[in-house]
This record gives sequence, structure tokens and C-alpha cells, in this order.
Amino acid sequence: MADLSINLAGISSPNPFWLASAPPTNSGYQVQRAFEAGWGGAVWKTLGEPIVNVTSRFAGLHVGGQRVIGFNNIELITDRPLDVNLKEIEETKKKFPKHALIASLMVEHKREAWHEIVKKVEAVGVDGLELNFGCPHGMAERGMGSAVGQHPDLIIQQVEWVKEVAQTPVIVKLTPNITDIRFTARAAVAGGADAVSLINTINSLIGVDLDRWLPIPHVDGKGAHGGYCGPAVKPIALNMVAECARDPKVGVPISGIGGISTWRDAVEFLLMGATGVQVCTAAMHHGFRIVEDMIDGLNNYLDQRGIKSVMDIVGKAVHTYSDWGNLNLNYKVVARIHEETCINCNKCHIACEDTSHQCIDIVRDEASGRERLVVREEDCVGCNLCSIVCPVEGTIEMVEVPTGQPPLTWNQRQAALAAQGNCGTGCE
Repeated sequence: MADLSINLAGISSPNPFWLASAPPTNSGYQVQRAFEAGWGGAVWKTLGEPIVNVTSRFAGLHVGGQRVIGFNNIELITDRPLDVNLKEIEETKKKFPKHALIASLMVEHKREAWHEIVKKVEAVGVDGLELNFGCPHGMAERGMGSAVGQHPDLIIQQVEWVKEVAQTPVIVKLTPNITDIRFTARAAVAGGADAVSLINTINSLIGVDLDRWLPIPHVDGKGAHGGYCGPAVKPIALNMVAECARDPKVGVPISGIGGISTWRDAVEFLLMGATGVQVCTAAMHHGFRIVEDMIDGLNNYLDQRGIKSVMDIVGKAVHTYSDWGNLNLNYKVVARIHEETCINCNKCHIACEDTSHQCIDIVRDEASGRERLVVREEDCVGCNLCSIVCPVEGTIEMVEVPTGQPPLTWNQRQAALAAQGNCGTGCE
């Protein structure tokens, strides 16, 4: 079996699967049960000045027959006294010394407040610190969380304060509620961060009750924006992780977060630059034992490819992720329909005819009277829509066809035109 152990900025873990700072890591009882189930690490629910939470707190987005595609949360940081949390952290670390135990921290914008809490949590044996600069609700209204994470100068300042006293690695948790996450990641590094974690939750309103005309969830007739997570945010998170991984000005290890529900999701994040992953919604939906399938799946994936260590796949796909201007304009794929598995539902024809490029014809066989779907390849632009809407996996295949032209990107084209004194837009 492959070696699943990781080292993220000096923090060792028996596998790359950590529980994110959230309701599942609210107590020693929960974290210890998670470690017994097989999780490699946990980021303790954010510590700070205990707050008072509201009810109700959660809401789920369900699509068709699939529940919890998205998840909304207006719960805040710990509502338990700091000394109680510290006692349970110390007990948990003693019972599970080989597992990664990270303290998530959030305090007011004061140097002495950061110094005080860092010293207290490190005294009970945590392996690292995660600075919560991402919470988009409640704490942000108090000048913490994403209120800090949206301002690079505040990130630099507060990370510097923490690094003045920290003896363990410092991870900075970034908010996605920003135009370009690379700038805040760079700020974290400028402040001295040893790693970054992303993404925290996205500002959201999960829905509106059409009978009572109230936000979902609501608290005594009023609602507020919450943090959105779950499988639906995975593409957003994966993009942001990849953007940071390919940015030379970031250059620190990444803990990937956002919509990770299976070992496949985890592998995608690892390939795109994450050293490890954090999971929350999937554990809340299915329980701690989902990590067993994650571990088995990752092991099988690595073994089938003869890969000896999970660290060997970290970042291996980052070089393939680029900007649109670097894509080959002369590369061409077309759709081909396999008649033997086609069920003639005509969804591909409808999608292409109504919303794409009208290149799928319904052809009737005169002898049998049977209709079949045929792609006019000369008119197909290779958009993939037909293969996406087809309900039978593999029935529509996107096939590369030769164009007889050398690779040419938009950037290369514009450079060539500029050299000829023509910008390509009629502005010679």
C-alpha cells in the first residue's frame, strides 16, 4: 500500500484527510471519535472570546433527488469557554499524538490579544495554528473573519503579530469573498505565513420560504447571509487553490477546502497543488466513517498507478492550468454518437438545436422508419454540451480531429499581428 502520510509546512499527519474547523470539531469528544474513525487531522472549531449563537443555524440546498448539494451556515465560533477547549485539546493530543491537531483562532484586532491566545493554545500541545480570516457572517460584522481577510494590509499585520510569538507553523485561512484570492494569499506570505488554507465559506442566502416569505434559515422572522459550502462550491474552491498553487508569489503549502466529499475530490485538489484537504459538509451529511472510503479509494488509486507516496502527486497537474490566452486555437474536437447505446431521448438534439450550434440532425431510415441522431462534424464546434446532457454515460464521445494546422494561441496570434503592425481588431 502507498504511504498516505503528509507533511504540510512541518505538520505531520498519517493521511491527508483532515476535518475542517466547523461544528464537527467543536469538542474533544467529536475530534477523538473522528481520529478513531481514521481522520488524519482536525482543525479545532475556532477559538476566541466565546460568543452566543442563534437558532436555527443551518440550511441545505437540495437538487432533484440529491440532498445537500449546498449547505448554508450562520453558526459562529466556539460558544464554549476557552479553558474548557484547551483542556480537551490537551487530552486529545495526548491520546492521539501522531494525528495533526490544529487550533483555529480568531480574536479582535489587537496585538496583545493574538499573543495571548497563541501562547495559550501552544501550551497545550497543538501542532499548528490556523488563523481564521474567512468567516463571512457574524464575526465579520464585529471586525474579524472576512473583515480582515478582505484586506491584505490587515492580513500582513495580524500574521506578523502571530509570528512574533508562534512556535508552531502558522496557516492562514482565506476568504473566497474577494475579487482575486492571490492577493490575499500573497499578503499572508508577506506576513510570514507557513501555509494557506482555502476556501472558507461563500456569502450566501440559501433560499426563501414561499409560504411565509422568510429567508431560509430564519431566526424569529429575520434572516442573515451565511457561509455557503458543500459539493456545489468545489469548482470555485478548486480554481482558487490552483490559482494560488501556480502563483510564484505565493509559494507555500496549501490545505485545500471546499466541497470535498470523496477520494476523487481529494485527488483533484492534491493534483492542483494542495498538500492535504479539509472536509466539513460531507462529514456532517454522512458521519465520520466516510473517511474509510476516502482512505481506501486513495490507496487503490495510488497503488494502481504504482505511486509509492501521496506526496508524489501533489501539484502534478498545476502546470496544465493556465490562462485562456495560452490555449491552442487550432485544437479541435467533435461529438460522435454511438448508436448502439443511444436511447433516442433526443436531449442532445434539443440542447444543440435550442442553445448551441444546430449541428445534430434527426435522420429517418426510409426502410425501417427508425430515427437516429447524426452529428454534422463540419459544423460541430466541440462545445461538449451534448455529451453533458446525455443521460447514458459514454454514448456521446468527444473526439479529437486533425486540423492540419500547427498549434497557435491567442497570445501568439496577437504577438504575430503586432509584429506586422496590425492589432487584429481593425486598428492598424
